[in-house]
Amino acid sequence: MPSKKIFGIILAGGEGKRLMPLTADRAKPAVPFGGDYRLIDFAISNLINSRLRQIVVLTQYKSHSLDRHISQTWRLSALLGAYVASVPAQQRLGKRWFSGSADAILQSLNLIRDEKPDIVVVVGADHVYRMDFSQMVDAHIDSGMPCTVAAIRQPIALANQFGVIEQDADDPARIARFREKPMDAVGLLDSPNEVLASMGNYVFDAEALIDAVIRDGEDLDSKHDMGGDIVPAFVARGEAGVYDFIRNRVPGATDRDRNYWRDVGTIESFYDAHQDLVSALPYFNLYNQQWPIYSQHVNLPPAKLVRDARGEAGLVSDSLVSLGVVISGGRVDRSVLGPSVTVDSGAVIEDSVVFERTAIGEGARVRRAILDKDVVVSPGARIGVDHEEDRARGFTVSEGGITVVGKGIVVQ
Repeated sequence: MPSKKIFGIILAGGEGKRLMPLTADRAKPAVPFGGDYRLIDFAISNLINSRLRQIVVLTQYKSHSLDRHISQTWRLSALLGAYVASVPAQQRLGKRWFSGSADAILQSLNLIRDEKPDIVVVVGADHVYRMDFSQMVDAHIDSGMPCTVAAIRQPIALANQFGVIEQDADDPARIARFREKPMDAVGLLDSPNEVLASMGNYVFDAEALIDAVIRDGEDLDSKHDMGGDIVPAFVARGEAGVYDFIRNRVPGATDRDRNYWRDVGTIESFYDAHQDLVSALPYFNLYNQQWPIYSQHVNLPPAKLVRDARGEAGLVSDSLVSLGVVISGGRVDRSVLGPSVTVDSGAVIEDSVVFERTAIGEGARVRRAILDKDVVVSPGARIGVDHEEDRARGFTVSEGGITVVGKGIVVQ
């Protein structure tokens, strides 16, 4: 990477309504993932592994657990001028909260002006992926354009789910159009059955970003959104380039997971991302130590599988089991268990995601479900077996048939 000063901004103020009830008591980036992690850890790890050392996380919605996680986990050496700092909405421009992702940066311009970077990397906080941002920064500098948008190839049939980038026919590295969820998307020049979907990651020349958010803040008709307003403004001036994620090369990645990226903003996508983790050949490999995903690993004893009082063994297959888990005569298949989960005699957990300190009672059954922290499943109770029963008890059942039980609920 050329000797430019790079500053990282993570946009982490999202409410995450589509992940309710998992976001009823926390910001979306603070939602646990993969047993030991939180969603924010993927964004921060990617920036740290890319050798960015000055990073701010802009927070707003129910941010206590997110702020606490960042302060406890991400403590870098101040001797090297390195930090990851959680910055809540400061109301520097009046008694109001962030009205959008661009407004979040506008209200936090003091952070950029204090550091005086040459380039600002802006990323979302709720995607699961590995990315070397130094490669994107190099491409941004080489392009000579003030704005670069990271994009991933997606089937053209899914174009109506993304912000879609159309390339300039004469200069494929330049964005000709940026369209939000088009129904008539145009395929890529080299792959007509695919489109380039925005990943929500951007690189800007610092002064260009400052100017853009100030002008956007003066536009009364703007929604003050990075993807919806700031990027289209650069595109309209012919000043936006595209970085195709297919160029990304991360140490230790395989062909299977090298270009993996998931937006886990819905219950279905969150659940499917966990199912990716437990496959024999995972689509996303948590065990790549050349590009690790960092988090706070709590001081707990190892997981333990033991026989129950009747001599029945605890069994686990195709699953991730965190520290502190005790499985006593129960069975766990194709599931992810967070720290300190207990599974009692005869209980069965199948195709599920269980957050920390949840207790599964004797003979209980959990199938295709997500259980938040501190849930107590009483002996013999069923979750995910009868959806009408689940709804009658006030549980969320997604369109895809995933039952979600909120934090701290006792399931009778």
